[in-house]
Amino acid sequence: MASPPRCSPTAQDMECKLPPPSAPASECRPGRLSWGTLARALGRFKLTIPRTHLLATVDPLALDREPPPQLLLEKHQVPEKLIWGDQEPLSKIPFKILSGHKHAVSTCHFCVDDTKLLSGSYDCTVKLWDPVDGSVVRDFEHRPKAPVVECSITADSSRVIAASYDKTVRAWDVETGKLLWKVRYDTFIVSCKFSPDGKYVVSGFDVDHGICIMDAENITTVSIIKDHHTRSITSCCFDPDSQRVASVSLDRCIKIWDVTSQATLLTITKAHSNAISNCCFTFSGHFLCTSSWDKNLKIWNVHTGEFRNRGACVTLMQGHEGSVSSCHFARDSSFLISGGFDRTVAIWDVAEGYRKLSLKGHNDWVMDVAISNNKKWILSASKDRTMRLWNIEEIDQIPLVIKYKKAVGLKLKQCERCDRPFSIFKSDTSSEMFTQCVFCRIDTRGLPADTSSSSSSERENSPPPRGSKDD
Repeated sequence: MASPPRCSPTAQDMECKLPPPSAPASECRPGRLSWGTLARALGRFKLTIPRTHLLATVDPLALDREPPPQLLLEKHQVPEKLIWGDQEPLSKIPFKILSGHKHAVSTCHFCVDDTKLLSGSYDCTVKLWDPVDGSVVRDFEHRPKAPVVECSITADSSRVIAASYDKTVRAWDVETGKLLWKVRYDTFIVSCKFSPDGKYVVSGFDVDHGICIMDAENITTVSIIKDHHTRSITSCCFDPDSQRVASVSLDRCIKIWDVTSQATLLTITKAHSNAISNCCFTFSGHFLCTSSWDKNLKIWNVHTGEFRNRGACVTLMQGHEGSVSSCHFARDSSFLISGGFDRTVAIWDVAEGYRKLSLKGHNDWVMDVAISNNKKWILSASKDRTMRLWNIEEIDQIPLVIKYKKAVGLKLKQCERCDRPFSIFKSDTSSEMFTQCVFCRIDTRGLPADTSSSSSSERENSPPPRGSKDD
């Protein structure tokens, strides 16, 4: 998950010397400086302040430096029992704090049928957790020698990979903890993901602005695309069919790469007004969500490049007070979660785009988020060195969520095409709005007729593609 660039304080920053007065000594009384000299000195001083207070510890070129004292959380006591999250008057979301990392937790996942949790951290470790008692089951050895920026796990939870600032990608066997392989690159790696079928690994590069697709079994390069973007990659991921790779970058651009044809299928330029931090596909593979430092989330049709910028989906741009660092769809795409630098986790109703709830409690940036397959749990990783496990099973019965629904005038309907429940506005008189969810409506308008390449799992779990006018 991409974070804004930082820089560490240097000796030059810490020592600001005033220049000699420009006026003659006779014109400047002892103990006073000329206005010009004072203005120049203040100008230099102001330029050094913001960067020294901006998370200097994440600079990959200064990994061995200690964080500033004000960023340490040594005295933070983590309760072991289940605590009710009642930061908002009508919100009652149970959560549990998992503490064990010594630095920012950069990445998190559910695995082993939601019975285990996986995390990676800037403390150079990758850990497997038991969510019941919050204990660490395994601390994967032969660990990286620099901060871990991202982890990924296969769908069957058999293997895990981690990308690190030491320019390596490592793979371990989850059951035994054995290191399976290590690949070293000549540039920084900022993202890594397994394909859903477990056959490939895609890595995103910093300096080379490219992506590398590797065979996960033979450890051979399938394709490497340098200068895929004009600036550093921030995140990349496979679609559910393991055939396309989406990548986003500091250049505000979205690209879709086809593994088979070795070609770029789609390019969306200036997708956001600031750097794009993360991306994720819906389970059908028809839509891609992107999060950005411009505080917004957007959902795109990957076949047409269309962004739904009208109606209720506009509210996806009104959920965070700061940059959005991460996003993740529920397995059935019924809701979306996002984490931000405002220390909150937002839960979104995807069909109508309104924010159902904002989970508060982290003491620092939320760097990554995940949803369990059964949709009962949310996991968030933070720079405050902890993860939080939130129980959202009863979210629709929470008074605050009911209040939000009533405030926006929503009622629940069943989609006639995909049978998924969706919310509509009570005042809406459109027959289409009454009968189809937002995904089916966009599908009907934008998808190409030939969707024969879709997998059987897509056809079972997503709206059927449009075939003809009579469908």
